[in-house]
Amino acid sequence: MPASCQRRPTRARVGAGVPLPDNRQMNPLLAKLHPYPFERLRALNQHITPNPAFKHIGLGIGEPKHATPEFIKQALADNLKGLASYPSTAGEPALREAMVGWLARRYGVRVDPATQVLPVGGSREALFALAQTVIDPTRAGATVVCPNPFYQIYEGAALLAGAQTAFVNSDPARNFAADWGSIDDATWARTQLLYVCSPGNPTGAVMPLAEWKLLFELSDRFGFVIASDECYSEIYFRDEAPLGSLEAATTLGRGDYRNLIAFTSLSKRSNVPGMRSGFVAGDAALIKAFLLYRTYHGSAMNPAIQQASIAAWNDEAHVVDNRNQYRTKFMQVTPVLAEVMKVALPDAGFYLWADVSRSGLADIAFAQGLLGQYNVAVLPGSLLARESHGINPGAGRIRLALVAPADECLEAAHRIESFVRTL
Repeated sequence: MPASCQRRPTRARVGAGVPLPDNRQMNPLLAKLHPYPFERLRALNQHITPNPAFKHIGLGIGEPKHATPEFIKQALADNLKGLASYPSTAGEPALREAMVGWLARRYGVRVDPATQVLPVGGSREALFALAQTVIDPTRAGATVVCPNPFYQIYEGAALLAGAQTAFVNSDPARNFAADWGSIDDATWARTQLLYVCSPGNPTGAVMPLAEWKLLFELSDRFGFVIASDECYSEIYFRDEAPLGSLEAATTLGRGDYRNLIAFTSLSKRSNVPGMRSGFVAGDAALIKAFLLYRTYHGSAMNPAIQQASIAAWNDEAHVVDNRNQYRTKFMQVTPVLAEVMKVALPDAGFYLWADVSRSGLADIAFAQGLLGQYNVAVLPGSLLARESHGINPGAGRIRLALVAPADECLEAAHRIESFVRTL
């Protein structure tokens, strides 16, 4: 048989456990991807039978469950005629104006709607796409720095852009602030992109101005881009709203937002995760390059979604109501859990980052036992992190997403309390 007709041997298995087809060439970088935390947990839980005496309560996935405001749904329905037209990748001027108007009201910053903002299909796709835009894999040792624990998109974006990752562990003793000093100058010199998340997932920590000052100085010195993931910015529990990256830059005299891109989304703010609507804003030169990439990538926002997004960005009353619902849940749940584990109200976000080490169980075993005995699903912290500097900063913790209705969240808290007491 001619060589051209022979079947190629089966390729190595991809991170998610799916074999690549044996008759095609695939991007070898796909094999570097790790299974998503929820996929790993499903595999680990295959032998677990949840106790049928309890109704299932899911606190593992951070998917908003509050009702979508009616006026957003109406705006979407009223603009379905837009489906007959190709949308512009840059978005309608009215959408960009709504976005910069919100930035001005929320953060007191000035952003040029023509050159410094772009609509995106939710922050997730944009966080991934930016790495493909700014990373130069031909440069030796191209590196992306990520917080640890972290949102897994950061790592996947880095790997598929041809870069390596360096992780910065959070410090529980300093309100989960990242230990930026753990990165040496040689690594910073190879760094092309830094992901930060404030408010943080899963820790809920908000970066103060001094931390932003340090990162801006490092960016100026070494030339890397800062991607600031701020999708949880509107769910907070203090009187003062979380500081944003553009706000920090303006305060520090960096109104051109050089080497800075901020990412935000309507998903958590307005309870519309299915709309896939958000935007990026910042450095005009980066936005110009990102627009070029997105034009070829085919990521223009649906015209009906644009109109619904305009309505959402222009209204704040529903955001206040949404925030109050989360505040109520956290105020009810946190004291119950604090009786049996180390947990505290976060700065912001809808996660509790609870220390279960006193239970005597590893975080994965804790999550499995809780699911089996009380039918409550939580996410083990070790699945959200990587071992770095000899430790996995997520080990011994669980992430609880308080997205279910208040009564379910409180019921879950009592079940968790009972579970821990049985240990």
